[in-house]
Amino acid sequence: MLIATLSGVILISSIYIYEAYFFTFDEIDKEFTQKGPGPVTSPTNAYTANAYYEPYGGAAGGVNVWVEVTYNNEDDKVQTVYYGDAKSTFNMDWLNEDTLKIQNDDPDYPDSDRSINLRIGKDIYHEFGLACQSILMKDEYETCYQN
Repeated sequence: MLIATLSGVILISSIYIYEAYFFTFDEIDKEFTQKGPGPVTSPTNAYTANAYYEPYGGAAGGVNVWVEVTYNNEDDKVQTVYYGDAKSTFNMDWLNEDTLKIQNDDPDYPDSDRSINLRIGKDIYHEFGLACQSILMKDEYETCYQN
């Protein structure tokens, strides 16, 4: 009984550690995704941003949104820079050549604002912080934001 309990604890701990510290955006379920706003091209055409919606939880669930930026001058390299719960208002716009403004909020719920300005190649946002603590992703950004 002791061996079975210890094995179970080790297995559960291993799964938690793997999920927490080895996260990548490749784990997004893209089977039922829907195209969101975009494409939005940067002022000098160096980047193109696209948003996608990921429904979860069936009829009573919600929708996550993520933003992928394509580096047009680097063999179309694609990087996910934003992931969070979708609110009623979602828009993207370029503030300058390398800063993407993402508006994701619900005016009826002021505490639901997930809007942010991201410097491409330097900043990412993951609402739950998984990208911020991931060992595999630490070289992909300088600053990671979470809610």
